[in-house]
Amino acid sequence: MESEVAFLRAEVEAKDAEIERLRRELSREQALAGVIDAALNKDDVSRYSRQMLLPGFGVQGQKALKSASVLIVGAGGLGCPCAAYLAAAGVGKIGIVDFDAVEKSNLHRQILHSEAKVGLSKVDSLVIALRELNSQPEYVRHSAVLDSSNALDIIGRYQVVVDASDNAATRYLVNDACVHLGRPLVSGSALRWEGQLTVYNYCSGPCYRCLFPQPPPTSTVTNCSEGGVIGMVPGVIGCMQALEVVKILTGHGDVCSGKLLLFDGADARWRQVALRGKLPNCEVCADPSKGPAVRDYAAWCGIGPTNKCSGLNVLPKELRISCQDLRDRLLRKEPSSLLLDVRPKYQFEMCHLPGSLNIPLEQLDDELGSLEEKLAKNTDVVVICRRGNDSQLAVEKLRQAWSERIKVCDVRGGLEAWARTVDPEFPTY
Repeated sequence: MESEVAFLRAEVEAKDAEIERLRRELSREQALAGVIDAALNKDDVSRYSRQMLLPGFGVQGQKALKSASVLIVGAGGLGCPCAAYLAAAGVGKIGIVDFDAVEKSNLHRQILHSEAKVGLSKVDSLVIALRELNSQPEYVRHSAVLDSSNALDIIGRYQVVVDASDNAATRYLVNDACVHLGRPLVSGSALRWEGQLTVYNYCSGPCYRCLFPQPPPTSTVTNCSEGGVIGMVPGVIGCMQALEVVKILTGHGDVCSGKLLLFDGADARWRQVALRGKLPNCEVCADPSKGPAVRDYAAWCGIGPTNKCSGLNVLPKELRISCQDLRDRLLRKEPSSLLLDVRPKYQFEMCHLPGSLNIPLEQLDDELGSLEEKLAKNTDVVVICRRGNDSQLAVEKLRQAWSERIKVCDVRGGLEAWARTVDPEFPTY
């Protein structure tokens, strides 16, 4: 019995010695081990090290990004690069709001979408691409039209808002909601070869309404679908929007508030202009309690975010024909009909119907004499354009000039309707 007790004591002493040895080894390893901030892990340090090495950014800057939340309004040409760089930088929560689906015409500038995702929700498409880039952030989908009924709820969940939209109604809505909620708004735009960037509602800077109290007439508004855009320009501006967001969140750098950054891609030139300050009588800044439920923004601006092109309706029914009527005329090869295409020359060169004559709308007044000379006796004129808007204006011009000596009508819906209802192989753009 005594021998068994002695054996057990020896076992306990050996175990105690082993525990002490392991304790000393652990203490030595802890002394040699690197110290990582509790808010960051090993993967964070490896992934974001190149920006954490920047003086003034460091660990605190990365922690600020990791704990931050950003809403991007629009998953298109500006939203794609902006979202990509914010995700890559390690912003902890990124919300994306958009109601639209991916189209083939988006792909030359909205580079996180792809051919395989045509027809998919832009929000879903963008989140798929962002997760492949960086799986760490939280991505929140808002597949909806942003309007007065949901803007405060959605925007209120985020610290900073990026306006990557492409229409006036959304710009005013987002601005008003950001002022009401006290959120900085990073705004960008891109058209043709040019882009613009500024930050609204930041510190004592102005809001969008301070600069543009009233929306522009719809007739003066041009978007990418109408005016075109070189794909790299929204890429540049979207990246700059992401940079402004990072500066706001980390407190590092001079935020582009109270000034407008202008980019001319054709001349490779940047300019910066000062903006006027807050308007004392600004409808929103003067009373931030007014939220976006104040008005119907689409009605106020004359066109909403879901109206990709406003449709004119200025001609009576008897002066308009359908695409099917035009098809029948073309098949009959009526010599008494002239098909007049009033689109700009560069659009006409992209695609046109056989036998059509191109005189752009803006040149029509100067070409009336020569056009009349081309018309044989009893010839009527059928006017067509891209969507059936400019063609109506052309008909009005021709009827004013010719009275009723020559019959003139236009084609409802234009070439886009032709592609939908007559020839699905006809190119749309």
